[in-house]
Amino acid sequence: MSQTSIVKPFKLTHGTLLSRNLQNTRKYYEEYLGLEVVRHAKPAMMVRLHSDMYVVCVCIGERVPQQHVLTHWGLNVKTKEEVDQAYNKALALKDVYGIRKIQSVRERHGAYGFYQQDLDYNWWEIQYEPRTIEDFFQAGDLFDVDVHAEDTAESHE
Repeated sequence: MSQTSIVKPFKLTHGTLLSRNLQNTRKYYEEYLGLEVVRHAKPAMMVRLHSDMYVVCVCIGERVPQQHVLTHWGLNVKTKEEVDQAYNKALALKDVYGIRKIQSVRERHGAYGFYQQDLDYNWWEIQYEPRTIEDFFQAGDLFDVDVHAEDTAESHE
């Protein structure tokens, strides 16, 4: 954490997702993804998983925009076998939960997993990642700030 930053945060607390229908979205989050959900406002609910960080899911109806696979949310599982099981369940339950797209399972960026697009056009990455977040931050920057590179959708399809 930078001690010279303008804002002096002590915790990253939340982000936001958009929903077309909170009832259908809640079913997907709880039954399919295994997330904890609480309805805290008429147009919104909070979502979390074993953390103080949460996501606010706000209903805006049919105005929910398409999302790009590079703007995804990640869920880690404990083994590659659990990734394969989740993938097979996604294929089998696609219509039940309104899953729009399911990409193939593969090794990407050191992890084993797949991406799927939910009923609200949000992308979810289900992955097995042997490294921890501490591994990344302890290693520090791998590239200088002047190195310019762009990711592409093709690298995630």
